[in-house]
Amino acid sequence: MFKDLFKLRGPLSSRQKFVLGILGILLFLGVWFIASESMSSTNIKEIDYGDVDPLPVQDMLYYENDSLQGEHLDQLMAMSQSDLEKYGLVKTKIYPKVPPIHKVVGSYPSLMKDSDLLGNAASSLTVNLVAYIVAIILSLLIGFVMGLIPFFRGLFGQLFDAFRFIPLAAVTFVFVLLLKDGYGMKISFLAFGILVYLVPVVVQRIDEVKSVYLKMAHTLGATNWDTIRTVYFPSVLSRLSDDIRVLTAISWTYITVAEMVNNTGGLGGLIFKLRRMSNIEGAYAVLIVIILIGIMQDWILRLLDRWFFPHKHIENTHGKNQ
Repeated sequence: MFKDLFKLRGPLSSRQKFVLGILGILLFLGVWFIASESMSSTNIKEIDYGDVDPLPVQDMLYYENDSLQGEHLDQLMAMSQSDLEKYGLVKTKIYPKVPPIHKVVGSYPSLMKDSDLLGNAASSLTVNLVAYIVAIILSLLIGFVMGLIPFFRGLFGQLFDAFRFIPLAAVTFVFVLLLKDGYGMKISFLAFGILVYLVPVVVQRIDEVKSVYLKMAHTLGATNWDTIRTVYFPSVLSRLSDDIRVLTAISWTYITVAEMVNNTGGLGGLIFKLRRMSNIEGAYAVLIVIILIGIMQDWILRLLDRWFFPHKHIENTHGKNQ
């Protein structure tokens, strides 16, 4: 049974998927814990006494005196906790690179209260959804024209192939110059980032339509429009749905760039703000929100794929049973 887990393209039962999924999450959390602790360091800071300072005057040598603390840091680090408390100091562990999991989770209440986490998430999600719709519609229109009409494929095919190599993060300034600030700039930037990858895929899916279906349509006397409507469009769209699900995920990569440059709200702008404030655990918490939104988005797109193209999943199930 254990050997079957390493069989090439071997199937996994529902129980095996669940157990391995849990183990994968635990492994990830374990690596996170090790990275967090290995990159942490210990520092000395003043105890926050509030309005009342119980220290005698003679013991306030290091209290609120950062330069003296730095000069005698090795000596202070060698002291026990009780000895440090006599000077109003305490040892504390800091995590400058990878915050521990409990600090990341504990930052959500303050993010909800002080940073409008839900509002920024709604803003980013709205921009993404609008960009998806715009990019998919334009990609289908451009892709079908290029894929079906040789003149336009020859005219623009090499151009779109070259567009795929554009470092999109580096051309953000072009959209800022053309569209200034606001949601229009972010939507246009994200839609362009999806479109340059999706148009060549649409053309490729058109080329993959089986000739037997085209010959059958021709035999039945179908016009060009009938062939596009009954053969090309259903076939391409059913295959393209998986490509759309994969490619739209990259918009979450680009939206952080767009919102950092054009800080008009959103999760990307919030991450930039938290980083400037050295709130590392808050920035990690926002990243987790983006991941959770992405998982929900992927689940919804899979559900829609099963709804609109059930024949794909019937074939897959039949193939696995064989």
